[in-house]
Amino acid sequence: MQLPITDISPVVRGHAPYFHDLFQNEPQVRHFDNYLTGLITLENKTMSNITRCILDSADKTNLSRFFTDAKWNAKDVNTARLKYMLEQTEGRRRKIKDSVLPIDDTMCEHVGNLFEYVDKHYNHTDGTFPTAHNLVTSHFVSGAVRFPIDYRLYRRYEEFTQWETYVAQHFPNEPIPKKKKERANFRKRVEPTLLKDPEFLALHQAFQTKITIAVELVEQAIANEIPFGTVLFDSWFLARELIAVLKKHNKHWISILKSNRNVLTSSFTLKDAEGQPIQFEKSKIQLKELVPFIPPSAFKPLEVEGTTYYCFTKNVYLPSLGKVRLVISFDNPECQDNFVALVTDHLSWNAKKIIATYLLRWPIETFYQDCKQLLGLDDYRMRRAPAIGKHWSLVFVAYSFLHLASLPNSQCKKAKSPLKSIGQVVRQQQQAAIEQLILYAHRLLQSGQQATKVFEALFMKQKPISVPIG
Repeated sequence: MQLPITDISPVVRGHAPYFHDLFQNEPQVRHFDNYLTGLITLENKTMSNITRCILDSADKTNLSRFFTDAKWNAKDVNTARLKYMLEQTEGRRRKIKDSVLPIDDTMCEHVGNLFEYVDKHYNHTDGTFPTAHNLVTSHFVSGAVRFPIDYRLYRRYEEFTQWETYVAQHFPNEPIPKKKKERANFRKRVEPTLLKDPEFLALHQAFQTKITIAVELVEQAIANEIPFGTVLFDSWFLARELIAVLKKHNKHWISILKSNRNVLTSSFTLKDAEGQPIQFEKSKIQLKELVPFIPPSAFKPLEVEGTTYYCFTKNVYLPSLGKVRLVISFDNPECQDNFVALVTDHLSWNAKKIIATYLLRWPIETFYQDCKQLLGLDDYRMRRAPAIGKHWSLVFVAYSFLHLASLPNSQCKKAKSPLKSIGQVVRQQQQAAIEQLILYAHRLLQSGQQATKVFEALFMKQKPISVPIG
């Protein structure tokens, strides 16, 4: 049994009215307020539990229709949220050149395949293939101000194009290989035939890679006048297509560079420990092959956010990307074992500024963690993609409200981080819910109602659990 919720959360009451005009009627407004309150205050974020615990909430069926049938648009909610967040954080954000837009993706894992577009996705953090929705998101970080911008659902090519179905249709007597290499070769062989099928061709042309999605997220952020100067991403997104779009919009970028990326040896001069220029036999060299040529004395120690890095910095040319600034760093003075390479188009920045700026990507990771652990980002039970998208949009709204409550009250641009964590603000909202419950019960008792009747009124929606004896 959980404590009943007698009123909407204070942060919801303070910010939600701005969004009420997006909904068609008062019941939809109540669903909006109640769902946000449930996401913020309840441990169990399912629709059935939210309707059971919030006294003012309609039953689960009505709340379900709010996501599946009600004519409100998740994109409209997100656009309104961005406008509201920019208004609310005016005076607390830093300059555009000091503000960044991290892009990353996360897995919303599930058991079973009843959810629309759920699929097996590769998780590079542990090498597994969980059944999940793969969510690609953009974030905004400007000093203490940090909130999500937008999301897109990434769908694998084979799932999106229904590839296996079309293979079975055009090659009914050929089994599809299971192993990666054989499957890739098979795909190359059958694809010319599949592309002659108009239906498959349409799906093939509509497919979006993660790079395409990243481009879309950047252009959407620009269209919504998000004031950022640099985009941050990992090596997965480092591609010519994205870099070209950033250049078109006069935006800078910083990325991790994979160790197997090639560097043009004619684009730089490297000296050995004796100060003599090193002559390379090839016109291109992989980064992991280049690093051993760099003498340890060329790596300079510098401290960023309390951590010491040993860095080598050089402007070089990368095939397909052009001239970039490369920072190679170790975490030990011997400059041994694993290294991390950052690459950027900020050609005049020093290593400390490049590293410090790239570390601003971390808030998108804590956003994923907070939304999964505290706000039910992956706790949905809706099966259709549009309803799931509405859930994600409301999680973003809940997070944004909590973030506003975590910021300093004064208009201070110098603050480097929020005063409170999202977890602390959530606990404050939960405490407020308990206070509201106590005051609600007190008013009923003061009006002359019996304690048993008050208890029944509070817990009438929560069925007691019968425990068998013996």
